[in-house]
Amino acid sequence: MQNSPKISYWELKTYFTDLDYLIIGAGIVGYSTALHLRRKFPEAKILIVEQGFLPSGASSKNAGFACFGSASELAADLRSSPADQVWQTVEWRWKGLKALRSLIGDTNLDYQMYGSWDLITQNEVQIFDATLEQLEDFNQHLFEITGEKSVYSVDENVGRRFGFKGVETSFFNRLEGQIDTAGMNQRFYQLAIQANIHLLFGMEVTEIREEPTGMCVETKHGDVKARKVFVCTNGFAARFLPDAQIAPARAQVLITTPIPNLDIKGTFHYQEGYYYFRNIDQRLLFGGGRNLDFMGETSTEIITTGRIMKELERLLREVIAPEYTFEIAHQWAGIMGVGPSKQPIIRQISDNLYCGVRMGGMGVAIGTLIGQQLAESIKS
Repeated sequence: MQNSPKISYWELKTYFTDLDYLIIGAGIVGYSTALHLRRKFPEAKILIVEQGFLPSGASSKNAGFACFGSASELAADLRSSPADQVWQTVEWRWKGLKALRSLIGDTNLDYQMYGSWDLITQNEVQIFDATLEQLEDFNQHLFEITGEKSVYSVDENVGRRFGFKGVETSFFNRLEGQIDTAGMNQRFYQLAIQANIHLLFGMEVTEIREEPTGMCVETKHGDVKARKVFVCTNGFAARFLPDAQIAPARAQVLITTPIPNLDIKGTFHYQEGYYYFRNIDQRLLFGGGRNLDFMGETSTEIITTGRIMKELERLLREVIAPEYTFEIAHQWAGIMGVGPSKQPIIRQISDNLYCGVRMGGMGVAIGTLIGQQLAESIKS
């Protein structure tokens, strides 16, 4: 930034001189990394840069699920990954949710623990049977992680209770809940300002270089130098970490107009979790459909598509809320980070470059803990 005519001396001194830690990404992981670095290094100069005028990743675009794993998802994960890895990831999610609630506060999160339902349709009887056989084992593992007994149970009345069509039964998780994503991000921002952490929005990073004296981050406004850099951009991270096994995964979401006398309350997973919905402000929020076009949804382009939005609206009107009258009020998209494993990547890339990415669609649950672990790994 030394030779940029757009930057004054005052701005240069305040934001870009003698910078200790530069964090790329103003989402849950980025904020958590910065706040935990501040706790560890009270005198350090810390800057968060974000490419958008609002956080661009999933942290401010998600559905606000405070979840750590539905029963059928765990069953599927155990078929594809080692058991110890699956349960370690679940433990991280649980600890991450506790860390998020402690840091932000339940009032700021508008945290509501209504529980979650893993809905089983007529075509998913085999999935139900296979998962049911493991339910006792799942509850034992969750008891060891949470200290809570009987976390998972079968709820055969969910379809009749909420008026869903074609839902035969469900697995209920009594410890999952929901949050207000905007409240979370606003509180993160306030905590960062209070901790004398600088934030700059609209600072898109195009390249990261390691130099003899530290790191150089190239942005569209000029180069920024810092002793150490942290990549906390989740689904956008592949551009900086080409060797990491991470890919973007777009998630599309819609929300209805307010629905009088809405009786659906909780968080719900549908069709193996490829669809998900919840109540918020007397509305229904419904998202997913990535399984309709995996290749097309492997994208960092923040747009909605007609194909997926049309299917979301159809399912909402015909299956989820056929008894209610509503219109679609708004729709949006967010970018997650996924890979062959659901374990996040927490890694030192080089002497002065670190990353905390690949939240696997569970950033609300795990992001705060990942930021904490990143910060605690730094020696100076």
